[in-house]
Amino acid sequence: MQRRKFLQAGIGLGMLSQVNWKTGIAMANEAVSSSNPDQPKIIGAPAFIDRQRLQGRNQNRSTVVCRQGVCCASQTLAASAGVDILKAGGNAIDAAIAVNAMLSLVEPMSCGPGGDLFAIAWIAKEHKLVGLNASGRSPFEWNREKAKEHGYTTALPELGPHTWSVPGCVSGWKALSERYGKKPLADCLASAAETARQGFVVTEIIGGDFAGAARDFKDYPNAAATYLMDGQAPRYGQVFRNPDLADFFEILMRDGGEAFYRGEIAERIVKHSKERGGYFTLRDFEEHTADWVEPVSTTYRGYEVWEIPPNSQGISALQMLNMLETFDIGSLKPNSAEHLHLFIEAKKLAFEDRAVYYADMNAAEVPLQWLISKEYGRERAKLIDPQKASTNVQPGAWDGSKDTVYLCTADADGNMVSLIQSIYWGWGSREVPAGLGFCLQNRGRSFSLDPKHRNTLEPHKRPFHTIIPGFLTRDRKPQCAFGVMGGDMQPQGHVQVLMNLIDFHLSIQQAGEQPRVQHFGSTNPWGGAMKDGGSIGLEAGIGPQVAEQLEAMGHAISERDSGMYGGYQAIWREEEPMRYFAGSDPRKDGAAVGY
Repeated sequence: MQRRKFLQAGIGLGMLSQVNWKTGIAMANEAVSSSNPDQPKIIGAPAFIDRQRLQGRNQNRSTVVCRQGVCCASQTLAASAGVDILKAGGNAIDAAIAVNAMLSLVEPMSCGPGGDLFAIAWIAKEHKLVGLNASGRSPFEWNREKAKEHGYTTALPELGPHTWSVPGCVSGWKALSERYGKKPLADCLASAAETARQGFVVTEIIGGDFAGAARDFKDYPNAAATYLMDGQAPRYGQVFRNPDLADFFEILMRDGGEAFYRGEIAERIVKHSKERGGYFTLRDFEEHTADWVEPVSTTYRGYEVWEIPPNSQGISALQMLNMLETFDIGSLKPNSAEHLHLFIEAKKLAFEDRAVYYADMNAAEVPLQWLISKEYGRERAKLIDPQKASTNVQPGAWDGSKDTVYLCTADADGNMVSLIQSIYWGWGSREVPAGLGFCLQNRGRSFSLDPKHRNTLEPHKRPFHTIIPGFLTRDRKPQCAFGVMGGDMQPQGHVQVLMNLIDFHLSIQQAGEQPRVQHFGSTNPWGGAMKDGGSIGLEAGIGPQVAEQLEAMGHAISERDSGMYGGYQAIWREEEPMRYFAGSDPRKDGAAVGY
């Protein structure tokens, strides 16, 4: 992937955390108080600060501020498509669908109709949060016995038809539109359909993600025909068209989202499955449902943090926060060795529980409330040595790559949407049904083949999922829609961003621009306890002294100044009058667009 020049140089990201974070916080609060002594301090959006007065520019982009509506996405055409829907009379739900549909076109290696979707939305007229699980299930005719017949004894393959689960994305669009949208689904898809036919200019980061496509599609002729131009991957600055995807969107615009599961689209996917040795049948599509679910939460220093319950990994972020709340994080310097060490140790403990307990709650017993309880968090936090890295981490004992897009939207009525969507690995399974213009996900490879594991492969069962939308409330009032894409990085990113916002009082833009770390586990996700402590990667901006201190604590550093961990978007809301503060990650090609 191409990297931003500022990241290569080690500047821009993290200037605040390395130089003058206390000065910045003090000046932000001073500016608020001096401009209006009665105005409360805005923790997530100190937009009153004069950045030029600081000792160096501490963020690369201005925080976007607006009142009518805003859309944040990892590509600018997608964010703009959402704003267009808002201006045409749609709401945040309609805008989220429009953004996601456009991302399916402009960032196809990460997302699309062949994947799954999760969302958390604040519905203003109901004054409540709702959750949507639009992830698909394994085929009825696919099971461990057949996997064994194909020679799979310990894990499913990474690619191909045996990694499929039913795509849930379109059912998510349909459910959101029918229950809470103001515009017809066809209106939300129209811009993506037109752009797919007319073409768009490939952006910088996404152009880098396209780079290996010719190699990746060597054994996948339909994918090569869809995504290559004269046998070569599209490059940054070239115009790319996907007429098959335009045709697909137009079918949905004509026949509705149900056409994906009971019409010609389902029939084409099943036909492709038979040709490629997969196990899809029409029954798999006809019996697919997207499910409205209750988001689950914990508190963190006065805020309520919300995630989707399993089969997603969202509760691992809640587990980490429960542990970290027992430490005085705000007294530490952001991204210091002391701060990062506590975070990494909490992550290790949460992920060991993830490896054992997270699964489809309709098919396995998951001790949800125990895992996210404060009592259990305090118990686990006692295992963290503030001075030394752990090397033998065990899951708690209960008695009883990565490619994704995240987006968020908000409107003038107060609706807010946090939505994440993915085809799992880059290009998913690499399988493109003829004429449809999108890849089918390979999410099914997340199943375990251990018959005793909660996440074991069984017919018509949802696999474990990495994609997670996040939401923040205070006193049960909406505060922030946020997310960080990137496989195992997602809950790690959620926690780092929330510490930046809540413990270190950074703005919504600054919170996403600070350097991040990622901990890499050392075992298969379902392989039991981690024996050697794994390793960590440090983004540029985390200095050599911090790295040396972490190594002295026993952390193995496998990447330094080279990776870009996750892609962040967020919208912070303030009341009286209602207004939005939005941030978008410079690690991606996108933007926050408001009006």
